[in-house]
Amino acid sequence: MVNKVFIQYRKSKAGELIIGSFDKQLCLLDFRFRKMRSTVDTRIKTGLNAEFIEQDNDLIEKTCEQITEYLSGNRAEFDLPLLLVGSDFQKQVWRQLMLVQYGHCASYLELAQSLGNAKAVRAVASANGANAIAFIVPCHRIIGSDGSLVGYGGGLALKKRLLLLEKENSYNVSRSDNINKNQSGDKNTLVDQQQFRF
Repeated sequence: MVNKVFIQYRKSKAGELIIGSFDKQLCLLDFRFRKMRSTVDTRIKTGLNAEFIEQDNDLIEKTCEQITEYLSGNRAEFDLPLLLVGSDFQKQVWRQLMLVQYGHCASYLELAQSLGNAKAVRAVASANGANAIAFIVPCHRIIGSDGSLVGYGGGLALKKRLLLLEKENSYNVSRSDNINKNQSGDKNTLVDQQQFRF
């Protein structure tokens, strides 16, 4: 029996998005016209033994609301159930990505080091590029070791916009959250505040 991933295409300030849910969990939030669209979609369909069905639901609506708030500078964290579909290594990288706080950046090397393998930079970069849940799994916060923006599924212009949005709003939106996390001494949180180069 084939399962169903419910999807919707929605326009946003970041461009047209494809949003998908499976079993009341968000499994897809991506750019509709990105270069790896068919590769990402095939991985999700295969991993879940599912087909895409265009149908709205409460989770997709809630996702749209939170993305709109994020892109308006009014949300730093998301409250959505996620389903990461990929290899064990990819899922490990994506979970680590979610530790890079709003308004901060990390390099591919730092991400690899946080996983305990500094030599896995290329594999980490590949997993980062395969991310199917934009914004929430914040692959846009990963930059080159020299501060360059490097690649992004939504394009470098959007990546720059997102980083500037977060930089401008980080004190207003998430200052108390970051202070609480930093005071807790959580060593698993990547909080490097690198400058990025345009």
